[in-house]
Amino acid sequence: MKLRKKIYLVAGYNTVSMGTGRKEFNPKKERAGLEEYLKEAGQGVLKQIGGAANVDECVIGNFIASRFNNQGNMAGFFPFIDEGLTYKPCIRVEGACGTGALALVSGFRSILAETADVVLAIGVEVQNTVKAIYGADILAAAGWSKERKDGHAYFFPGKFSDRAGVYYEKFGKEKTRKAMARWFVNAIENARLCPTAQEFHNTTKDLEALGLLDPNPRSFVDHLNVFDCSKVSDGASAIAIVSEEGLKRCGISKKEAIEVVGFGQAENDITKPPKDHTVLDTTVAAVKNAFQMAGITNKEIGTVECHDCFTIAGILAVEAIGFAEHGKGPDFVLAGNTSRTGIVPFNTTGGLIGWGHPTGATGVHQSVTILEQLTGKAGNAQITIKPERPYGLTVNMGGDDKTLVSVIYKRAE
Repeated sequence: MKLRKKIYLVAGYNTVSMGTGRKEFNPKKERAGLEEYLKEAGQGVLKQIGGAANVDECVIGNFIASRFNNQGNMAGFFPFIDEGLTYKPCIRVEGACGTGALALVSGFRSILAETADVVLAIGVEVQNTVKAIYGADILAAAGWSKERKDGHAYFFPGKFSDRAGVYYEKFGKEKTRKAMARWFVNAIENARLCPTAQEFHNTTKDLEALGLLDPNPRSFVDHLNVFDCSKVSDGASAIAIVSEEGLKRCGISKKEAIEVVGFGQAENDITKPPKDHTVLDTTVAAVKNAFQMAGITNKEIGTVECHDCFTIAGILAVEAIGFAEHGKGPDFVLAGNTSRTGIVPFNTTGGLIGWGHPTGATGVHQSVTILEQLTGKAGNAQITIKPERPYGLTVNMGGDDKTLVSVIYKRAE
């Protein structure tokens, strides 16, 4: 199915992804809360699109502020961001770690339904309100609650540790661990180029040594070390989703915009384990649908923002998108293909491991990064977009490959 009208994204804004790794982060001192992050990100977009008067609808992506911040009714914060948003239609969406991209899709559908020409979309999460072990329990809500009691203390690291363990057994541990370490190195090196990234201040010299540290099941999980994991993050990302009429209203030229040419959304049964721990089959379905709508193949993709909540998830995503055969993802990564100078640079501002993972914001942050890259505004993180590969791809995952959204973009013409 082709899109019935054009959808554009403009005016992206990211707050700092705050947490351990940032020099200014101190867990013992009072920090910014949901309100501050929402206002910064929302106003950051409004200033670029001519103000709140130009906005028709608002959507907020937030996973679980009800637990981390004791806060619900998140849509009610839009008038707090700007009084000009008072009485505008606003909704909140949730799909675990895939929440941000669900917010985008909600905006896409408003444009397609012609109920709006300008939608303000924000993703936000503030997670450093509890200790990591308690946060792991809260984040376990992204899975099936009845599994929690018998699951690992670090529930989702345990889930992806299981995936890694099966992958090692099936395709070899040594090469896979080397590829996972390379993924970590690329993530941190890319994050060092992005001032809002959580790992921007990282000065470690031998990153590969950290990535190759043996997992210690006595202190963590069986098949991953802590550097294989994305960190606990606070932050918000925002962007405007607009029609052609919305572009005119906001006074923004197409050269400042990217166009959505395809998207895919897919769900899987949260009560069932993966059919094959070495395959992200829901990711495969979502990406396939996005490619079909866009009418292109992965050979035309110039950069990818994928959901590397864990390094093994990055390896599996490479295969799910079709860049490598099943079991060959490590070879593709070790050959340098996903580095910023490779065939298809992945996660150019660090991804979840390097930039950070404020869960409800991640999918929106991915789109902001693609906007910056395709319009040449990524600063020190800018890569070369080759004419034969003009498209950008995002893949945002909720839970253990259960809620998936994939979007394909090109620079607007």
